[in-house]
Amino acid sequence: MALAISVGSSGAAAVQVKTAGGMVRGTTSSDDRYRVFKAIPYAAPPIGDIRWQPPRPAAPWQGTREATEFGPRCLQGRIFPDIVFTDLSEDCLTLNIWTPARAASDRLPVMVWIHGGGFQAGAGAEPRHDGEAFARKGVVLVTFNYRLGVFGFLAHPDLTRESSHHASGNYGMLDQVAALRWVQENIAAFGGDPQNVTIFGESAGSFAVSALMASALAQGLFQKAIGESGAFFTAGSGTLALRSLSATEQAGAKFAATLGAESIAALRAKSGDEVLQAALKVQPWFSPNLDGYFLPEDVYTVFAAGKQSRVPLLAGWNADEARGGVVLGRQKPTAESFAQDTRKRFGDQADAVLKAYLAATDAEALESAASLASDLFIGYCTWKWIEMHARNANAPVYRYSFDRKIPVEPGAKVNGMPATSADVGARHAGEIEYVFGALSLSLPKVPWEAADRTLSEAITSYWANFARIGDPNGPGLPKWPRYDRDSRVLHLDLTIHDDADSLRPRYEALDAFMQKQRSQ
Repeated sequence: MALAISVGSSGAAAVQVKTAGGMVRGTTSSDDRYRVFKAIPYAAPPIGDIRWQPPRPAAPWQGTREATEFGPRCLQGRIFPDIVFTDLSEDCLTLNIWTPARAASDRLPVMVWIHGGGFQAGAGAEPRHDGEAFARKGVVLVTFNYRLGVFGFLAHPDLTRESSHHASGNYGMLDQVAALRWVQENIAAFGGDPQNVTIFGESAGSFAVSALMASALAQGLFQKAIGESGAFFTAGSGTLALRSLSATEQAGAKFAATLGAESIAALRAKSGDEVLQAALKVQPWFSPNLDGYFLPEDVYTVFAAGKQSRVPLLAGWNADEARGGVVLGRQKPTAESFAQDTRKRFGDQADAVLKAYLAATDAEALESAASLASDLFIGYCTWKWIEMHARNANAPVYRYSFDRKIPVEPGAKVNGMPATSADVGARHAGEIEYVFGALSLSLPKVPWEAADRTLSEAITSYWANFARIGDPNGPGLPKWPRYDRDSRVLHLDLTIHDDADSLRPRYEALDAFMQKQRSQ
């Protein structure tokens, strides 16, 4: 591949880059510090006969492709109030790149972001995913779209039969693998190092990171991993629990019947909007499964056997993932109701859980209920991921807790109730703006404090350092000890400090319950 980013006599970097598919033209920041390339196709549009097929290579193009505007987001419903788009299409498999490189030979660290949204919503191009802050720290930042909901995760007997791998579902996960392969083949042209790639994501994106670490299809495509709130380590009916291929095939066939489609060909003949509207009425939502190809075994089993990608891992979760929904719920738990609900849910494991989540008074019960909801939603599964990787990967592991009680927009509400920063605390997904240095860009009406910007700067630096060398520590930052050596957790708050894992009894109590579920 010819030199892609060159410096001219004026000292300004060119904005044309030659990829395997053809030439692309991006834009340059006003201070000439970095360049941005948007909506570069990494796979063919998954439409018509290749809807619900593994991604295929994008067709090459002639001339220079304009890469100056974000492309359509993948087809999705309005599921979350903070994820709303109008430019939706099935033709959405594109990626975006922010690069500070001055030449293709710079070989800068690469970070590839996997967005969240429950595998139902979201996009690579959101204001809170802006790559400027990372580019300014010497990192090449990549974001991308992947198929969502029914388009990304429908399993069906016909799809399994037509598959050379006898698998169906997980098309959205295969999209992620295709995006990482594109990065391997093309990122050097943008000044990135294909042998120094860090994948990172939040919520569903973090679940995806854990799955990519477990899948043989993704091994070698990345060298480090960062997970923010979530991993495929739940059991029973836990958050995004992986279901078998046969169970998801049955669900897919039942769904097709609701549209009068007796075959996958008939379902492919339906419009995207018709399929989407029908899918939005279905519970549970379409999400990753044990398809036998991308995931022949569940993620827990792979990690238990030490067969995952043994790469450095930085992971953690937010202190109050689900607090707002409990504290501002219409019916608040009491000491009596919390004990009753816990005994009903956990059976013979309830005493251990109640010992870890104290509820002697109504006030204590409210706090414990908020903590338990957060742990069952996200905390436990992320903890188990970190524990298992630290135990058998022989690779550095760093664990954090994001504790900042995030400022809220004036007039904010949860469950129709006025919400304060103390109510919602360090809420789910609230760290994203801090990670990307996008506080005001993403949430301009929130009364951010100078301390929030200082915290954001530190977090971005930790993440960028980790991507660079596999160690988040660097000049001017509070020391972050390795969890796999010292069992220390870095608390990210207005004051950053490390501490022992004081919450371990909670997760050990939940782990005993989950292990029993796994054995049944």
